[in-house]
Amino acid sequence: MTIRRLLNLMFISALLLAMVGCKSEDKRPVVKIGYMLCNSEEETTHRFRPLTRYLSDKVGVDFVMVPVDTNDFEKRFKNGEFSFTHTNSILYVILHENQGAELLASEKRGKFGSRTAGTIIARKGSGIEKLADIKGKRMAFGPMLAPTGYLAEYDLMLAAGINPENDLGHYTIPTGSFKHEKLIYGVLYGKYDVAAAPILDIENMTREGKIAADDFVILAQSVPIPYCTFANAKGTDPALVKKVKDALMSLKPSDTAEVDGEQLKVMKAAWIDGYEELLDSDYNPIREMAKRVNMPPYQKY
Repeated sequence: MTIRRLLNLMFISALLLAMVGCKSEDKRPVVKIGYMLCNSEEETTHRFRPLTRYLSDKVGVDFVMVPVDTNDFEKRFKNGEFSFTHTNSILYVILHENQGAELLASEKRGKFGSRTAGTIIARKGSGIEKLADIKGKRMAFGPMLAPTGYLAEYDLMLAAGINPENDLGHYTIPTGSFKHEKLIYGVLYGKYDVAAAPILDIENMTREGKIAADDFVILAQSVPIPYCTFANAKGTDPALVKKVKDALMSLKPSDTAEVDGEQLKVMKAAWIDGYEELLDSDYNPIREMAKRVNMPPYQKY
Protein backbone atom coordinates (compact mmCIF):
# COMPACT_ATOMS: atom_id res chain seq x y z
CA MET A 1 0.00 0.00 0.00
CA THR A 2 1.42 3.38 -0.99
CA ILE A 3 1.77 6.20 1.52
CA ARG A 4 -0.70 8.29 -0.48
CA ARG A 5 -3.33 5.51 -0.37
CA LEU A 6 -2.76 5.06 3.36
CA LEU A 7 -3.22 8.79 3.97
CA ASN A 8 -6.40 8.77 1.89
CA LEU A 9 -7.81 5.89 3.94
CA MET A 10 -6.93 7.66 7.18
CA PHE A 11 -8.64 10.83 5.95
CA ILE A 12 -11.79 8.93 4.97
CA SER A 13 -11.85 7.12 8.32
CA ALA A 14 -11.53 10.39 10.21
CA LEU A 15 -14.30 11.92 8.10
CA LEU A 16 -16.61 8.96 8.79
CA LEU A 17 -15.92 9.18 12.52
CA ALA A 18 -16.71 12.90 12.49
CA MET A 19 -19.96 12.22 10.64
CA VAL A 20 -20.93 9.53 13.13
CA GLY A 21 -20.18 11.93 15.99
CA CYS A 22 -22.38 14.61 14.45
CA LYS A 23 -25.15 12.11 13.87
CA SER A 24 -25.01 10.99 17.50
CA GLU A 25 -25.08 14.55 18.73
CA ASP A 26 -28.06 15.28 16.49
CA LYS A 27 -29.92 12.49 18.26
CA ARG A 28 -29.56 14.07 21.70
CA PRO A 29 -33.08 14.10 23.17
CA VAL A 30 -35.04 17.35 23.10
CA VAL A 31 -37.17 17.96 26.19
CA LYS A 32 -39.39 20.99 26.81
CA ILE A 33 -39.79 22.87 30.09
CA GLY A 34 -42.89 25.01 30.51
CA TYR A 35 -42.10 28.20 32.43
CA MET A 36 -45.04 30.12 33.88
CA LEU A 37 -44.84 33.74 32.82
CA CYS A 38 -43.79 35.90 35.75
CA ASN A 39 -43.97 39.62 35.07
CA SER A 40 -43.68 39.32 31.28
CA GLU A 41 -42.56 36.86 28.61
CA GLU A 42 -39.41 38.90 27.97
CA GLU A 43 -38.45 38.90 31.65
CA THR A 44 -39.20 35.20 32.08
CA THR A 45 -37.11 34.28 29.03
CA HIS A 46 -34.21 36.46 30.15
CA ARG A 47 -34.25 35.04 33.67
CA PHE A 48 -34.46 31.35 32.87
CA ARG A 49 -32.49 30.86 29.66
CA PRO A 50 -29.23 30.41 31.61
CA LEU A 51 -30.89 27.88 33.95
CA THR A 52 -32.28 25.96 30.98
CA ARG A 53 -28.85 25.87 29.36
CA TYR A 54 -27.27 24.80 32.66
CA LEU A 55 -29.70 21.87 32.88
CA SER A 56 -28.92 20.90 29.29
CA ASP A 57 -25.20 20.87 30.02
CA LYS A 58 -25.58 18.92 33.26
CA VAL A 59 -28.15 16.38 32.12
CA GLY A 60 -27.03 15.79 28.53
CA VAL A 61 -30.44 16.65 27.07
CA ASP A 62 -31.37 19.62 24.89
CA PHE A 63 -33.87 21.39 27.11
CA VAL A 64 -36.08 23.97 25.41
CA MET A 65 -37.85 26.63 27.45
CA VAL A 66 -41.50 27.34 26.66
CA PRO A 67 -42.92 30.51 28.26
CA VAL A 68 -46.58 29.84 29.10
CA ASP A 69 -49.35 32.16 30.26
CA THR A 70 -50.66 31.16 33.68
CA ASN A 71 -54.25 30.79 32.49
CA ASP A 72 -53.23 28.47 29.62
CA PHE A 73 -50.77 26.38 31.62
CA GLU A 74 -52.93 23.44 32.66
CA LYS A 75 -54.44 22.99 29.20
CA ARG A 76 -51.04 22.99 27.50
CA PHE A 77 -49.55 20.67 30.12
CA LYS A 78 -52.48 18.28 29.70
CA ASN A 79 -51.88 18.32 25.94
CA GLY A 80 -48.31 17.14 26.52
CA GLU A 81 -46.54 20.24 25.24
CA PHE A 82 -43.84 19.97 27.93
CA SER A 83 -42.59 17.33 30.37
CA PHE A 84 -41.22 19.63 33.10
CA THR A 85 -42.85 22.68 34.66
CA HIS A 86 -41.71 25.77 36.54
CA THR A 87 -44.70 27.45 38.19
CA ASN A 88 -45.90 29.14 41.32
CA SER A 89 -47.11 26.90 44.13
CA ILE A 90 -50.87 27.10 43.56
CA LEU A 91 -50.42 26.14 39.92
CA TYR A 92 -48.31 23.17 41.02
CA VAL A 93 -51.18 22.08 43.31
CA ILE A 94 -53.64 22.36 40.40
CA LEU A 95 -51.38 20.35 38.07
CA HIS A 96 -50.77 17.75 40.77
CA GLU A 97 -54.43 17.30 41.63
CA ASN A 98 -55.84 17.41 38.10
CA GLN A 99 -53.01 16.08 35.92
CA GLY A 100 -50.80 14.02 38.24
CA ALA A 101 -47.77 16.32 38.11
CA GLU A 102 -44.99 15.21 40.47
CA LEU A 103 -43.01 17.52 42.75
CA LEU A 104 -39.35 17.91 41.79
CA ALA A 105 -37.79 20.82 43.69
CA SER A 106 -38.79 24.10 45.32
CA GLU A 107 -37.09 27.39 44.61
CA LYS A 108 -35.44 29.46 47.35
CA ARG A 109 -35.51 33.25 47.32
CA GLY A 110 -35.51 35.89 50.02
CA LYS A 111 -35.61 35.67 53.79
CA PHE A 112 -38.14 32.81 53.90
CA GLY A 113 -36.08 30.58 51.59
CA SER A 114 -38.32 28.07 49.81
CA ARG A 115 -41.41 29.72 51.30
CA THR A 116 -42.98 33.14 51.15
CA ALA A 117 -46.04 34.92 52.53
CA GLY A 118 -48.83 37.24 51.52
CA THR A 119 -49.62 40.54 53.24
CA ILE A 120 -52.36 43.13 53.27
CA ILE A 121 -50.83 46.61 53.33
CA ALA A 122 -51.94 50.21 53.69
CA ARG A 123 -49.96 53.44 53.37
CA LYS A 124 -48.55 54.65 56.65
CA GLY A 125 -50.48 57.67 57.90
CA SER A 126 -53.60 56.82 55.89
CA GLY A 127 -55.63 56.15 59.04
CA ILE A 128 -55.95 52.46 58.20
CA GLU A 129 -54.27 50.76 61.13
CA LYS A 130 -55.93 47.36 61.45
CA LEU A 131 -57.59 44.82 59.20
CA ALA A 132 -61.11 45.81 60.27
CA ASP A 133 -60.44 49.30 58.89
CA ILE A 134 -60.43 48.06 55.28
CA LYS A 135 -64.20 47.73 55.11
CA GLY A 136 -65.55 50.09 52.48
CA LYS A 137 -62.05 50.80 51.13
CA ARG A 138 -60.53 50.46 47.63
CA MET A 139 -58.32 47.37 47.34
CA ALA A 140 -55.99 45.92 44.71
CA PHE A 141 -55.18 42.22 44.38
CA GLY A 142 -52.55 40.50 42.31
CA PRO A 143 -53.51 37.92 39.65
CA MET A 144 -56.13 35.42 40.80
CA LEU A 145 -53.67 32.51 40.55
CA ALA A 146 -51.06 34.33 42.63
CA PRO A 147 -50.71 32.37 45.90
CA THR A 148 -49.29 35.30 47.89
CA GLY A 149 -50.86 38.09 45.84
CA TYR A 150 -54.47 36.93 45.95
CA LEU A 151 -55.16 33.55 47.57
CA ALA A 152 -53.42 34.11 50.92
CA GLU A 153 -54.87 37.61 51.37
CA TYR A 154 -58.39 36.60 50.43
CA ASP A 155 -58.12 33.81 53.00
CA LEU A 156 -56.85 36.25 55.65
CA MET A 157 -59.87 38.46 55.07
CA LEU A 158 -62.35 35.61 55.31
CA ALA A 159 -60.71 34.47 58.57
CA ALA A 160 -61.22 37.98 59.95
CA GLY A 161 -64.90 37.95 59.03
CA ILE A 162 -64.45 40.25 56.03
CA ASN A 163 -66.10 39.21 52.76
CA PRO A 164 -64.17 40.86 49.91
CA GLU A 165 -67.22 40.60 47.65
CA ASN A 166 -69.50 42.54 49.98
CA ASP A 167 -67.41 44.46 52.53
CA LEU A 168 -64.97 46.35 50.31
CA GLY A 169 -65.91 49.55 48.54
CA HIS A 170 -64.20 48.25 45.42
CA TYR A 171 -61.46 45.86 44.42
CA THR A 172 -59.47 45.41 41.26
CA ILE A 173 -56.49 43.65 39.69
CA PRO A 174 -54.03 45.91 37.82
CA THR A 175 -53.72 45.20 34.11
CA GLY A 176 -50.58 44.40 32.16
CA SER A 177 -47.26 43.15 33.50
CA PHE A 178 -45.56 43.71 36.89
CA LYS A 179 -48.93 43.62 38.66
CA HIS A 180 -47.44 43.18 42.15
CA GLU A 181 -45.26 46.27 41.83
CA LYS A 182 -48.17 48.25 40.39
CA LEU A 183 -50.43 47.55 43.36
CA ILE A 184 -47.68 48.39 45.88
CA TYR A 185 -47.01 51.67 44.09
CA GLY A 186 -50.78 52.17 43.85
CA VAL A 187 -51.09 52.14 47.64
CA LEU A 188 -48.02 54.34 48.06
CA TYR A 189 -49.39 57.02 45.74
CA GLY A 190 -53.04 56.80 46.79
CA LYS A 191 -54.67 55.00 43.87
CA TYR A 192 -55.74 52.22 46.25
CA ASP A 193 -56.35 52.28 50.00
CA VAL A 194 -55.05 48.75 50.61
CA ALA A 195 -53.41 46.00 48.59
CA ALA A 196 -52.59 42.29 48.63
CA ALA A 197 -48.81 42.38 48.45
CA PRO A 198 -46.41 39.41 48.41
CA ILE A 199 -43.85 39.88 51.18
CA LEU A 200 -41.12 38.98 48.69
CA ASP A 201 -42.02 41.91 46.42
CA ILE A 202 -41.96 44.28 49.38
CA GLU A 203 -38.58 42.88 50.38
CA ASN A 204 -37.14 43.20 46.86
CA MET A 205 -38.50 46.70 46.22
CA THR A 206 -37.15 47.89 49.57
CA ARG A 207 -33.71 46.44 48.85
CA GLU A 208 -33.71 48.09 45.40
CA GLY A 209 -34.62 51.48 46.91
CA LYS A 210 -37.98 51.68 45.13
CA ILE A 211 -39.87 51.97 48.42
CA ALA A 212 -38.95 52.42 52.08
CA ALA A 213 -39.75 49.90 54.79
CA ASP A 214 -41.72 52.47 56.79
CA ASP A 215 -43.90 53.56 53.84
CA PHE A 216 -46.52 50.95 54.74
CA VAL A 217 -48.47 49.38 57.56
CA ILE A 218 -48.81 45.60 57.33
CA LEU A 219 -52.36 44.89 58.45
CA ALA A 220 -52.11 41.09 58.19
CA GLN A 221 -49.62 38.46 57.05
CA SER A 222 -50.24 34.85 56.07
CA VAL A 223 -48.36 31.79 57.18
CA PRO A 224 -45.33 31.07 54.94
CA ILE A 225 -46.17 28.78 52.02
CA PRO A 226 -43.99 27.21 49.31
CA TYR A 227 -42.56 29.46 46.64
CA CYS A 228 -42.04 28.64 42.94
CA THR A 229 -41.76 24.97 42.09
CA PHE A 230 -40.30 22.59 39.52
CA ALA A 231 -42.42 19.53 38.70
CA ASN A 232 -42.56 16.84 36.04
CA ALA A 233 -45.30 15.04 34.17
CA LYS A 234 -46.35 11.68 35.52
CA GLY A 235 -44.61 8.92 33.58
CA THR A 236 -41.51 10.95 32.74
CA ASP A 237 -38.38 8.77 32.57
CA PRO A 238 -37.31 8.34 36.24
CA ALA A 239 -33.62 8.46 35.29
CA LEU A 240 -34.12 11.81 33.55
CA VAL A 241 -36.14 13.15 36.50
CA LYS A 242 -33.35 12.17 38.89
CA LYS A 243 -30.70 13.88 36.76
CA VAL A 244 -32.74 17.09 36.59
CA LYS A 245 -33.37 17.03 40.34
CA ASP A 246 -29.69 16.39 41.11
CA ALA A 247 -28.69 19.26 38.81
CA LEU A 248 -31.11 21.66 40.51
CA MET A 249 -30.13 20.61 44.03
CA SER A 250 -26.40 20.94 43.28
CA LEU A 251 -26.70 24.41 41.71
CA LYS A 252 -24.19 26.85 43.25
CA PRO A 253 -23.85 30.66 43.04
CA SER A 254 -20.67 30.24 41.01
CA ASP A 255 -22.26 28.01 38.32
CA THR A 256 -22.49 29.60 34.87
CA ALA A 257 -24.03 28.81 31.51
CA GLU A 258 -23.29 30.19 28.06
CA VAL A 259 -26.05 32.26 26.46
CA ASP A 260 -25.41 34.08 23.19
CA GLY A 261 -21.67 33.67 23.64
CA GLU A 262 -21.65 35.07 27.18
CA GLN A 263 -21.06 33.16 30.41
CA LEU A 264 -23.82 34.12 32.87
CA LYS A 265 -24.22 33.17 36.51
CA VAL A 266 -27.30 30.98 36.58
CA MET A 267 -28.64 31.83 40.04
CA LYS A 268 -28.04 35.55 39.62
CA ALA A 269 -29.82 35.60 36.27
CA ALA A 270 -32.81 33.69 37.66
CA TRP A 271 -33.00 35.82 40.86
CA ILE A 272 -32.86 32.74 43.07
CA ASP A 273 -30.89 31.43 46.03
CA GLY A 274 -31.01 27.77 45.01
CA TYR A 275 -33.39 24.83 45.34
CA GLU A 276 -34.73 22.73 48.19
CA GLU A 277 -36.43 19.36 48.39
CA LEU A 278 -39.90 19.67 49.92
CA LEU A 279 -42.64 17.12 50.41
CA ASP A 280 -45.96 17.34 48.62
CA SER A 281 -47.54 17.60 52.08
CA ASP A 282 -45.71 20.91 52.56
CA TYR A 283 -48.21 22.31 50.05
CA ASN A 284 -51.20 21.36 52.20
CA PRO A 285 -51.58 24.89 53.66
CA ILE A 286 -52.14 26.11 50.08
CA ARG A 287 -54.70 23.38 49.53
CA GLU A 288 -56.58 24.41 52.68
CA MET A 289 -56.52 28.07 51.61
CA ALA A 290 -57.86 27.18 48.16
CA LYS A 291 -60.69 25.14 49.67
CA ARG A 292 -61.71 27.99 51.98
CA VAL A 293 -61.51 30.58 49.20
CA ASN A 294 -63.31 28.29 46.70
CA MET A 295 -60.44 28.38 44.22
CA PRO A 296 -59.03 25.79 41.78
CA PRO A 297 -58.59 22.92 41.98
CA TYR A 298 -61.28 22.72 44.67
CA GLN A 299 -63.84 25.25 43.45
CA LYS A 300 -67.46 24.17 43.87
CA TYR A 301 -68.99 26.76 41.52
